[in-house]
Amino acid sequence: MTLHIEDAPPEVSGAGTAGPPRRRQRRPLPTGWVPYLLIAPAIAALLAVLGYALVQNVIISFQEFGRRQLISRTTEWTGLENYRTVLRDERFWDSVVRTFVFMAANVVLIMGIGTLVGLLLFALGTKMRLLLSVSLVAAWAMPVTVSTTVFRWLFDTQFGVANWVMRSLGFSGYDQHNWFGSGVSTLVIVTVLIVWASVPFVALNLYAGLTTISGEIFEAARMDGASNWRIFWSILAPIMRPFFMITTFLEIIWVFKAFTQIYALNAGGPNRESETLPVMAYMEGMSQSQYGSAAAISVLTLVILLVAMSFYFRLIFKQEKEQS
Repeated sequence: MTLHIEDAPPEVSGAGTAGPPRRRQRRPLPTGWVPYLLIAPAIAALLAVLGYALVQNVIISFQEFGRRQLISRTTEWTGLENYRTVLRDERFWDSVVRTFVFMAANVVLIMGIGTLVGLLLFALGTKMRLLLSVSLVAAWAMPVTVSTTVFRWLFDTQFGVANWVMRSLGFSGYDQHNWFGSGVSTLVIVTVLIVWASVPFVALNLYAGLTTISGEIFEAARMDGASNWRIFWSILAPIMRPFFMITTFLEIIWVFKAFTQIYALNAGGPNRESETLPVMAYMEGMSQSQYGSAAAISVLTLVILLVAMSFYFRLIFKQEKEQS
């Protein structure tokens, strides 16, 4: 069987010598209004879905909006009264402090444990890496309500596994012990739940980033006598700095707005001692029917998050300027 090539382009020039290959000219990137037109549909959809709700929430925060106004469908403008009431409430400031402490503890644990698991994935063999990766993906893909229900059962007063384990280890006082009896213990359990569900994201993405680093770098460092800690701190950390920056940024946002886990485990209790800002806004609106105050809390929550993240943005821009 003979393969024939028809209409082949000429590859010779002059006296039978091959000419230089032609370089494909890159098309210039679109300028002017073209990039804005391309992203316009996405921006329009985002404004339609989120913009309207945000504007309505801000409007309600300037109104007296309770059961009476909801039933009679009346509008009573109160100006900044809702904000004054919220800012004078000690529970609001307790929730602010609680939210930031809760967020900081979670982000530190998530990034620390996630980094260690990511390095472990990079060091394991193929079979063990596959097994650990599947386990991480299973934990990451589990719906929040399902994982919260499982944790609620683990720490159940009567049938919980935690009480059974503590009794089996010989500890006294764990016969029907209430793990949700205080706000601190409730938030500790929520922290375990959030860390357990968030570590896979950090670990898998870190492992993916590590696979792009040439192995010659590690070999050269080991030949120079560098320890594992020195390799990580002096080589991996600077190379993976963009990953750590953006991942920490995402984790801060995700933990700051955590609601389902806290509310589903103990509804912000006992006595609203485990309330964070999102839970407090929900409790004020849905439980107390103070929708105006709830809207004010949510607006203040957004403002606080933007102010806190502005310092982080400045750090990111500073790092980019140093690298450029």
